[in-house]
Amino acid sequence: MSNRNSGTLGSILLGGWFAVTVEIGAAVLIYRVSPVVILQAIASGLLGKAAFNDGAEMAVLGLLLQWGMALIIAAIYVAASRRLKWLNRHWGRAGAAYGILIYFVMQYVVRPLSAAWPPTDFHFYPLKFAENLVAMIVFGLIIAWTTYLLAREPEFAQAP
Repeated sequence: MSNRNSGTLGSILLGGWFAVTVEIGAAVLIYRVSPVVILQAIASGLLGKAAFNDGAEMAVLGLLLQWGMALIIAAIYVAASRRLKWLNRHWGRAGAAYGILIYFVMQYVVRPLSAAWPPTDFHFYPLKFAENLVAMIVFGLIIAWTTYLLAREPEFAQAP
């Protein structure tokens, strides 16, 4: 496997894993519930309210779903960074912007289309909005940073 491919895969796996770990921890702090409840809530996107009935099994499903989403989100960013070189040159701004984009897509597109329990509440809660937005900005920054570190082309391979 070439350095570029291993860097790409490493960026996706490491960035996705690290970002999702921080994201779950942030959700625990924001909502003041156990990680099991957070993971069941994630599983409820697929199974609805029933996801809260089976304890650890649903938490494992929620974790697998969250890892899957994080890997897809990281893969999209890594693929974009291959075409748009400025994403790596300005990884901080790009990562923060990507985190904001992720927040709005997940909150206002994915979640309403899912079976998540409780159903989408479109009331605006400034503190929860800010806390969740900051968590997604950190998520985006982690993905951008790992992409910057691991998916760069070696200096010697760049054209003069």
